[in-house]
Amino acid sequence: MKTVYLIRHAKSSWDYPHLEDRDRPLKGRGIRDAHLMAAWLAEEVQPAPAMVSSPATRALHTAMIFARNFGLTLDYIRTDEALYEMSVAQLHAYLRELPESMDAVMVFGHNPTHTAFLNRCVDQVIDNVPTAGVACLRFDVGVWKDLDFDAELLFFDFPKNHKS
Repeated sequence: MKTVYLIRHAKSSWDYPHLEDRDRPLKGRGIRDAHLMAAWLAEEVQPAPAMVSSPATRALHTAMIFARNFGLTLDYIRTDEALYEMSVAQLHAYLRELPESMDAVMVFGHNPTHTAFLNRCVDQVIDNVPTAGVACLRFDVGVWKDLDFDAELLFFDFPKNHKS
């Protein structure tokens, strides 16, 4: 079995119009929501899966918050330029190339790819993976290179479900 956690970056700020898209930081709400979801996931999942992130500031900052909540150092996160503007087919190919030493991986990235990939892999329709949303997919394969688009959705959760 191989497990993929699709984690969309937390809410980013549009307060700096001079910044390139990839450099947009998280909003205060995004930071709080990332901590909320990371703390929840750290309670649910042990040991921590491998972590790969888009190099975009908002995605990498989200990954850093998750790493801290799992009690990990920041060098645990691997960034990959390919994750910044990746299509569904490219994400699938990327996952198929992961080292076999990994049984589970958290992928910190962006929409529309995360939502589209999730919908390609499961029998239900998810309209949107919201910011700081987490979807956990389990693939019934023993090695990454055999990964297909047929997965079981173990859970799908997001910050609004954890706020009163």
